[in-house]
Amino acid sequence: MTSPRSIAIVTDAWHPQTNGVVRTLATTCDVLRGWGHEVTVISPELYVSIPAPSYPEIRLALTAPGAVGRQLARIAPDAVHIATEGPLGFAARNYCVRRKVPFTTAYHTQFPDYLARRTGLPASTFWPYIRWFHRPAERIMVATETVRSQLRDQGLARLTHWSRGVDLACFSPDAPPPPEFAYLEGPILLYVGRVAVEKNIEAFLAAPYPGTKVVVGDGPARAGLQAKFPDALFLGKKSGRALAGCYAGADVFVFPSRTDTFGLVMIEALACGTPVAAFPVPGPLDILTDAVGAMSEDLTRAIDAARYCDPKACAARGASFTWEAATRQFLAGLVALEEEDAVSLGAALAF
Repeated sequence: MTSPRSIAIVTDAWHPQTNGVVRTLATTCDVLRGWGHEVTVISPELYVSIPAPSYPEIRLALTAPGAVGRQLARIAPDAVHIATEGPLGFAARNYCVRRKVPFTTAYHTQFPDYLARRTGLPASTFWPYIRWFHRPAERIMVATETVRSQLRDQGLARLTHWSRGVDLACFSPDAPPPPEFAYLEGPILLYVGRVAVEKNIEAFLAAPYPGTKVVVGDGPARAGLQAKFPDALFLGKKSGRALAGCYAGADVFVFPSRTDTFGLVMIEALACGTPVAAFPVPGPLDILTDAVGAMSEDLTRAIDAARYCDPKACAARGASFTWEAATRQFLAGLVALEEEDAVSLGAALAF
């Protein structure tokens, strides 16, 4: 354990958004503060913001020139971590580069693929921005070896591992399923997450597999998908033990996304003893083994194979991911500052 530090985290993704990035950052902050670290989050809630086009739940901060830099100067942290590539991350990155302030970044989402799904442009259009954004970072935190290899192929070399965790007090096989599950035709196939185009949920709902498909979550694509797939059950947002019960009561958790770098919901499902079916893409490739899930370009085939996995093996695999271990990795990935460097950083931030 390192001695207590002052850490500034700059993120465009924050409450009241509900997604894996926000949950990861919020939980990491909680653990860090519990260990005695001082953590300041610079997020859209500090500024006037507007809804993102086609994704109104995400707020884009509107800041005066130099506002983020002045905030960093007031905080004078021991370490600066830039979590996202949006407007706040952009402002913090440029300030740190100009003032020669060392900083770290994280690659949370397959940003080029995400934008490609929303714009119709090829993913290659957006990779130059990703390379430009992350290249000055002292370290780039990545959740999986597959993503590490992908970023290496893009010429980004200073990479460090930052995994994810599960709240094992909440997510466990004994979580009681929701009452709706008692009346459903089995097997129960579950999706949890944002209901948005980049999550590829239609591939799950269109899979010709018997039983009942359940969607937990909300988002801009919900109304359209409910109209197109009236036999599916949409339960809206769930959290805590109610969400755990949805996982535990399902026969297979289906993860159709091709744009996530990890997939926090997969390890939550596993911790509840539920096997996972997915495409063979980054995230599933790094998390799933034959004992706890199945992957195939034919999602129906993956679902069928996952039903034969051992729930006990799934729960054990999920329990191997803890937030304490993940937060230790985050701390290790921050720029290590010797006393002289800390003085230089303070001077740079105050300039």
